[in-house]
Amino acid sequence: MLAGVAAGIGASICCVGPLVLLALGISGAWIGNLTALEPYRPFFIGLTALFLGLAFRKLYLTPQTCAPGTSCGNDPRILRRQRITFWLVAALLLCLLLVPWVVPMFYR
Repeated sequence: MLAGVAAGIGASICCVGPLVLLALGISGAWIGNLTALEPYRPFFIGLTALFLGLAFRKLYLTPQTCAPGTSCGNDPRILRRQRITFWLVAALLLCLLLVPWVVPMFYR
């Protein structure tokens, strides 16, 4: 999931980054250079989908196996927390990925 978050941030840095920096009061001409990452956005979106798919596969499709005497995800409470975390992260990443298409609606 961490890799999916990193890829999602990479995919949205060109659009969300300048907005966050301006909201924090940081400005300058160099902020316009963050849009140079725009051509790599599809690559990062693909990585985000790949890593989220792998996390979904691990949480829902593969059987949980552990060595005896070790703590692992076989505990229903731990597995439930992991699944809730997965869906929260997936929703946050979806919001980040949709920013470039949603923000222009507010500036027309």
